[in-house]
Amino acid sequence: MLSVNTNTGAMTALQYLDNTNSQLQQTENVVSTGQKVSSAKDNGAIYAIAQNMRGNVAGYSAVTDSLNRGMSVTDTAMSAAQSVSDLLVQMKQNVLAASDTSLDSTSRASLAADFQAMSDQITSIVENASFNGINIVSNATGTGAGQSISALASASDQTQTITVAGQDLTVGTLGVGTAYTTQTTAAAMVGTVSAAMSTVNTVLSTLSSGSKKFSIQADFVSKLSNTLTTGIGNLVDADMAQESALLTSLQTKQQLGIQALSIANSAPATILSLFR
Repeated sequence: MLSVNTNTGAMTALQYLDNTNSQLQQTENVVSTGQKVSSAKDNGAIYAIAQNMRGNVAGYSAVTDSLNRGMSVTDTAMSAAQSVSDLLVQMKQNVLAASDTSLDSTSRASLAADFQAMSDQITSIVENASFNGINIVSNATGTGAGQSISALASASDQTQTITVAGQDLTVGTLGVGTAYTTQTTAAAMVGTVSAAMSTVNTVLSTLSSGSKKFSIQADFVSKLSNTLTTGIGNLVDADMAQESALLTSLQTKQQLGIQALSIANSAPATILSLFR
């Protein structure tokens, strides 16, 4: 039946064209964002899961920053301890020379001055072994001095931390703060310096172990964060090759739909030929 009031063909063509346009708009959005789920409107459940995982990744970023700070503080302290150890080696050589009974008093006094200078250098090193205001190798009075260092180990439980205990490498604790004055006190100082070296070696071992704990945890957190990021991508990222093929197909369908609608709209004009 031909009718000028109702064009069924045009309505059908328009319905299919609207459907194609809707699919085309969705595909263009996927292509432009690179994501098949870029908002809750696309898929509410998947979007919620992805957002939760993004929150976890952001949390692990904060954990990584905390671990890196802890590692930096510990590494700074370890560098100071290594320098102190090197100075103690020189100080041991110094007191051994000063303990020689054949040495004259003038030479011994010169060695004692060198010993005191190295002791003062240890004090300077230890007091300046700070990172971000935290010094874990000095119990001297000062901002952050003598602290332990703790870092976050988990993004879901803030009570889980990695801690490296504060150490004390001040000359008073090591017993090398005051130089010897005689051959007898120099000889006694040999044992004191040897004990100080043993103490510093223990501190170095403790700090090295702490730095490794920070490093191992940071590596684990990085891998876990990467795994979560990959998981998010699997949930929301689009297959661009597939979307490209679909985009081309829908663009073709759109053009054909427009032509079909044009043909359907011209159909009622044939009625005029009936009145000629």
